[in-house]
Amino acid sequence: MFDLAELERAHAIVGQAVPPTPAHAWPLLAQRLGTSVVVKHENHTPIGAFKVRGGLVYLDRLKRERPNTPGIISATRGNHGQSLAFAAGRHGVPAVIYVPQGNSVEKNRAMRAFGAELVEHGADFQAAAEEAQRHAQFAGLHMVPSFHPDLVLGVATYALELLRAAPDLDVLYVPIGQGSGVCGCIIGRKPEIVGVQSTAAPSYALSFAAGTVVTTETSNTLADGMATRVPVPEALAIIRKGAARIVQVTDDEVAAAVRAYWTDTHNLAEGAGAAPLAAALQEKAKLAGKRVGLILSGGNIDFDLFRTWVGADATTPAQRAVA
Repeated sequence: MFDLAELERAHAIVGQAVPPTPAHAWPLLAQRLGTSVVVKHENHTPIGAFKVRGGLVYLDRLKRERPNTPGIISATRGNHGQSLAFAAGRHGVPAVIYVPQGNSVEKNRAMRAFGAELVEHGADFQAAAEEAQRHAQFAGLHMVPSFHPDLVLGVATYALELLRAAPDLDVLYVPIGQGSGVCGCIIGRKPEIVGVQSTAAPSYALSFAAGTVVTTETSNTLADGMATRVPVPEALAIIRKGAARIVQVTDDEVAAAVRAYWTDTHNLAEGAGAAPLAAALQEKAKLAGKRVGLILSGGNIDFDLFRTWVGADATTPAQRAVA
């Protein structure tokens, strides 16, 4: 999709707004996994998630090639929308963001704070995305998809930073929502890449196994960054070519990983951000002697869910097992 020179140029664009995020080796996490581990902290960006990188690169090209664009529109469960609102604000471009009804209250507030006009529509992401596409045609706005080469190029800059900071990784666990993050890591291709999905939203995992796009009727995971029903064919093709496997994790396992990040590193992880740790814990037996990378893709978790998953009332078996 792109070469190192293009990736370096994208990193320079991202770097105007986002300093390189840290990659830390946490000893308590190493004890928990029984092996060496490095965490890439994409929760430390201006929007609290890795998606900001893609939005910056996408809007940079859009403004150069179509300077008179009247505005952009897209759909999101939160972090993609924050990314576009943040980048659009830097370029003076109006942004309209569609979200499903019942979406994260705090992510909605953040998108509005970054300057987006927010519209709630439909029961899930897919319904919101389809309505956003219809409104784009009606209003003459530029529709930003959830997966695009420029978005992948932007988020691949975190893989560039990580693999330069920790070039000896053997395996890297990456959450899958619409696929830009894992595809950005696959471009580097040095460590073994393991995708992570929710058992309640396994469309990419099912598609990976079947060798073709498989959709699901629902995506009822509390880890909203992985709540995908319809895979993007272009993303699936890259994942099938470059990922070793896709691990499915339950919401209870994700909750346990959120709690582990908090107790072991005092970092806040949203559901999708904690999913790679959940997958690594699930595969702990096969990781002995390997140097493991974990993408903590974001920390944008609603307080009520954080309190349920991490607070004193968190008493599911999976959470007690790693407490």
